[in-house]
Amino acid sequence: MSLLPDLRSLDADALEAYALDLGEPRFRGRQLFKWIHEKGATSFEDMTDLPASMRARLEETATLGNLTEVRRQRATDGTLKSLFKLPSGRHIETVLIPDLEDDGSAKRLTVCVSSQVGCAMGCTFCATGLMGFQENLTPGQIAEQVWAMDRVAREQFGRGVTNVVYMGMGEPFQNYNSVTESLGLLTDGLGLSPKRITVSTVGLARRIRQFADGQASGDVPKVGLAISLHAPTDPQRSAIMPVNRSEKTDLKALGASVRHYYATTGRRVTYEYCVFQGVNDTLEDARNLSRIASWAPCKVNLIMYNPVPGSAFQPPSEGGLDTFIAELVNRRVRVTVRRSRGQDIDAACGQLAVAEAA
Repeated sequence: MSLLPDLRSLDADALEAYALDLGEPRFRGRQLFKWIHEKGATSFEDMTDLPASMRARLEETATLGNLTEVRRQRATDGTLKSLFKLPSGRHIETVLIPDLEDDGSAKRLTVCVSSQVGCAMGCTFCATGLMGFQENLTPGQIAEQVWAMDRVAREQFGRGVTNVVYMGMGEPFQNYNSVTESLGLLTDGLGLSPKRITVSTVGLARRIRQFADGQASGDVPKVGLAISLHAPTDPQRSAIMPVNRSEKTDLKALGASVRHYYATTGRRVTYEYCVFQGVNDTLEDARNLSRIASWAPCKVNLIMYNPVPGSAFQPPSEGGLDTFIAELVNRRVRVTVRRSRGQDIDAACGQLAVAEAA
């Protein structure tokens, strides 16, 4: 395992300081930032406008990314999933989801990134949660997933990544600093609009407040916020999401943090609601969900459940889902439905888990 610093984790100011430490002028750090975060260089040798002596020093003193792609799978719908090995020997999964036009061209290419190896949240319907928490990723390891998939997107679809969602392995707000620093690397470097990036959390109320304050102060890019809700009452949510069992993260605390987020940023949130047959899909559930939707302007994204081995949950029938949606619409809730993508390669929502150290 390399102890050398990974320059992909450093922002422009840090790279300028690193250049100075090497005895180089400050502008060399800005050149480094451009090569790493704007051009996606994969080796120091690629940085042709740097002096050969500096490139040699960089080879001796630093690394440039540290993810190794072990395997790539393609689903029948075109979704791609890559398995990456970390220096620790552990693995993460990253998904590229194409939204294609009728002629096969890509109108949107979304990368679903991981922020941790495993997850400590223990949601009973999620394969990643069954792994438990193993390791936090660095800002560079998060951003590197996007750059790796950007290269794949250009090879496979002729254009680069358009959107990023922090909805892969891990709870992003339990790795708050790395996640927020990686947002800056992607917006300042790769040039992605903050409007095309969404961070998803199970609802860590204190971090939602911090995220809101960071966006208001300009310390955090104004990206989208999604909250994994999945149940509309405390008893239901606590039964499937252990995070809800604390007064600091139950629905009352979550509601207060959502109101703070909207009051501070003026931005709506998205609630992710995985629909389970016989668990959270009744008319009463829809009515309770509409009350949560009244906390602040929002959108509810209904997700068709993707089966996970060892889980007893089942997706609803189409008729049951239609009835549920109709009740929400009647109550003037803005609703979208997300269908499964990449399900045949276990790349869909809730299915990411490393089953083998391949």
